[in-house]
Amino acid sequence: TYIGNVVISVNPYRSLPIYTPEKVQEYRNCNFFAVKPHIYAIADDAYRSLRDRDRDQCILITGESGAGKTEASKLVMSYVAAVSSKGEEVGKVKEQLLQSNPVLEGKCPHPVPSQHLARPQLKLRQDCRHYGYLNRDSSDLPGVDDAANFRAMQDAMRVIGFSPAEVTALLEVTAVVLKLGNVELSSSFQASGMESCSIAEPRELREICELIGLDPSTLEQALCSRTVKARDEMVLTTLTVPQGYYGRDALAKNIYSRLFNWLVNRINTSIQVKPGKQRKVMGVLDIYGFEIFQDNSFEQFIINYCNEKLQQIFILLTLKEEQEEYVREGIQWTPVEFFDNSIICNLIENSKGGILAMLDEECLRPGVVNEDTFLTKLNQLFATHKHYESRETQNARHVMDASLPSQCFRIHHYAGKVTYNVTGFIEKNNDLLFRDLSQAMWAARHTLLRSLFPEGDPQKASLKLPPTAGFQFKTSVATLMKNLYSKNPNYIRYRPLGAPAPALMPVGSPTHRCLPPRCIKPNETKTAMLFTPELVLAQIRYLGLLENVRVRRAGYAFRQLYSPFLERYKMLGTRTWPRWAGSDREGTEVLLAELAMPPEELAFGYTKIFIRSPRTLFDLEKRRQERVAELATLIQKLFRGWRCRTQYQLMRKSQILISAWFRGHAQKNRYKQMKRSALIIQAYARGWKVRRAYRRFFRSGASARIANFIYRRLVQKFLVELGRNLPPLSVLDQTWPPAPYKFLDDANRELRSIFCRWKCKKYREQLTPQRRVLLQAKLCASELFRDKKALYPKSLAQPFHGEYVGLAQNPRYQKLHAVAKDNLVMADNVRKVNWASGKTVPRLLLLTSERLVLAEPRAAQPKAALGLGDIDAASVTRFSDGLLALHLKESATGGAKGDLLLVSDHLIELVTRLHQVLLAATARGLALRITDRFSTRGPKGDVAVTVVESERAGGDGPVCKKRGSRKMEVLVH
Repeated sequence: TYIGNVVISVNPYRSLPIYTPEKVQEYRNCNFFAVKPHIYAIADDAYRSLRDRDRDQCILITGESGAGKTEASKLVMSYVAAVSSKGEEVGKVKEQLLQSNPVLEGKCPHPVPSQHLARPQLKLRQDCRHYGYLNRDSSDLPGVDDAANFRAMQDAMRVIGFSPAEVTALLEVTAVVLKLGNVELSSSFQASGMESCSIAEPRELREICELIGLDPSTLEQALCSRTVKARDEMVLTTLTVPQGYYGRDALAKNIYSRLFNWLVNRINTSIQVKPGKQRKVMGVLDIYGFEIFQDNSFEQFIINYCNEKLQQIFILLTLKEEQEEYVREGIQWTPVEFFDNSIICNLIENSKGGILAMLDEECLRPGVVNEDTFLTKLNQLFATHKHYESRETQNARHVMDASLPSQCFRIHHYAGKVTYNVTGFIEKNNDLLFRDLSQAMWAARHTLLRSLFPEGDPQKASLKLPPTAGFQFKTSVATLMKNLYSKNPNYIRYRPLGAPAPALMPVGSPTHRCLPPRCIKPNETKTAMLFTPELVLAQIRYLGLLENVRVRRAGYAFRQLYSPFLERYKMLGTRTWPRWAGSDREGTEVLLAELAMPPEELAFGYTKIFIRSPRTLFDLEKRRQERVAELATLIQKLFRGWRCRTQYQLMRKSQILISAWFRGHAQKNRYKQMKRSALIIQAYARGWKVRRAYRRFFRSGASARIANFIYRRLVQKFLVELGRNLPPLSVLDQTWPPAPYKFLDDANRELRSIFCRWKCKKYREQLTPQRRVLLQAKLCASELFRDKKALYPKSLAQPFHGEYVGLAQNPRYQKLHAVAKDNLVMADNVRKVNWASGKTVPRLLLLTSERLVLAEPRAAQPKAALGLGDIDAASVTRFSDGLLALHLKESATGGAKGDLLLVSDHLIELVTRLHQVLLAATARGLALRITDRFSTRGPKGDVAVTVVESERAGGDGPVCKKRGSRKMEVLVH
């Protein structure tokens, strides 16, 4: 269920079919409150905030140990991988990210080697009980397949990009950690009487040194002694057995801790964004849960401190910060009382007087330091603190509390009272690694192990004490809190058997925060389907859910500064888009007034707009997405127009350039031709001058005169013979006598052309006006149908009579004759195709210079009269049939009945006459289409007509067959 946008959820501790691919699609791009609470809802909201609003995101997964935090992180990452963008590089990074879980689970702070680690080169045994660091717990877990898990980890490392050498080095360092736990020390006394230690069994030490490439004596000396600098001298002191074991364990912890950090950094390096690319981050944080055990030590103290800090974030975001913001913005508000745990955080982390500060002070203080002095200092410092208790402070308050041992103190955490045993606090807080051990690891030839201890380099030796564990943890928590405040956090918090589903605040301004889902533990026995009301009620109270309910009922789910709000949504208003000249607040008010938002959903602060319901925000986002799509379409349209104009201008410029070059080229060729002609003329002129001079001075013109005489005589003879043998005057006769001499060929061809033109002129002069009109019609028919329709060659020998009905002779047609009057162009018997049945009915067709009339033959009454302007086009087939489709304009008289489908025995003449009449009346000819498939408009819509040549066609014309209400098939010969 939801408290506002905080999710309350219970983990059933059994598999449920709610994490399928179908569920991924169900929650993808859905409004947060439009679907049921689910971990996919918070993952989708965080991903969309990262994608659409360009804001870094972080998802916090908290809960007690074993509550399923790691499974939750897997689900979040798998969902983001499923819905994120595609691409080779993106797919590779997503696969590496998903495969990082098996690797990190295989390298957790509690390693359990199986027989698959027992390789000969690692020098490990298959029996886990052989190793001191592992034999405390059983290594066999029911339902866990170690072999499959190990193979999965190896496959995952290969996908991430680990080389075989890196995998081997990783396993070798892990083996070193295991073997260090088996190094036994024995006690001895020196001559001075001081206790010292030595290696009891050197076998394990030799195997360690073989793995890391180190001299066994170097490692033995580092484990059994340490170098102390006294003034300017370096003094080698021996270690006692307890000190030796302390150094051994500190070395093992440091190796494993640094190895885990190296592994995390190595994975991050594989999936990091390439330099120069936009980088936005979605972090998934699997953090500790609040721990209350029978015996709580330093580990539980720092883990619970971290949970207090996370609870402080919840308080600040859901209760304190939100209420303060309402007051600061001038929103009418009734304060809701709540518990602020900052007093507990300050008790622990105060840099001057906090528990961690006192612990560090005791660890660094010279002299005898133990937990008793540390506890005494705490009792003195926090004697009156209401959230701190110990046996001494309780006695001072005259309170008898037998449940509080003498070596313990108690803190009143937000989740309840926790008693901490101070035994081991100072040792665990120090956890110092001797400098000799770091230098020994640096001296090893193992590349990976050597890189884990850079401080072991003698050239970089430092005498500064390393920070304590508590200080490091406090710094890490502070860095974590800083990152959470700089990102948009999304919380998933779990407890055993009680794991809440995810929840997100509706995304708002950069200062807006997401509220954490709260986790309810249903029972103490970790049993499915068991609900303990008292336990649940206690958790609801200390988690602050009741106060959260009151704040959420009275508060606003979304708030944002006026400027970014107006900048994001101004496109939804006609007055605010594209620019708003007034103040941001006035623009926001105008925009929301134009969008008709309910007044009770809005509140206007001094600097921010507040929206009560997330659904109102989701409605705004939906409208914005639709408007963005419209604007994107507009931009695309303008861009395409600009691109087409630019392309046209470029093409026009290119065309002008090509034309200029072509004209220049043509003029150059013309100039060259003129130059060649001028040179020829000059040559002939010079030759003529030379010949004239020759004839003048040498009197040699006799041969030319003889040649000219012969030439003239041959020409005369040719012309006389041609006059006697002229071909017939028929225009169809193309015969002509050949030239008797080759030099007369050109003259003969020219005479033939002149004779043909003269014959045609004489023929035209003899034609009557009626004959002239007939031939013009034949010429028009040739232009329309020649080589296009099979019927045309048959019509060549048939004269166009025009009148095939006998209107003047038949008395029945007097009315029709009166309709035609003197403007009759053609009268013919046609058959009209019925649209309903496909059958034909006889009709009389009268074509005048003004209209086309269809009449019923028997009654001699006009059935339809169309003006020439009503005819849009005509369609005929390419076969030898007489089918004609007249396409009418929708505005034509009788256009509602559809186009006309006619069958005529004089189709060629009818179409030709119609074309000539239209050309004379409207200055445009008939739009004629010759095709086997065309579409016509019937009374009930368009009809597709298909013409098929078939032997089944009737002998008296085409056969029309209906094929449904929208198709007609016409069979022709």
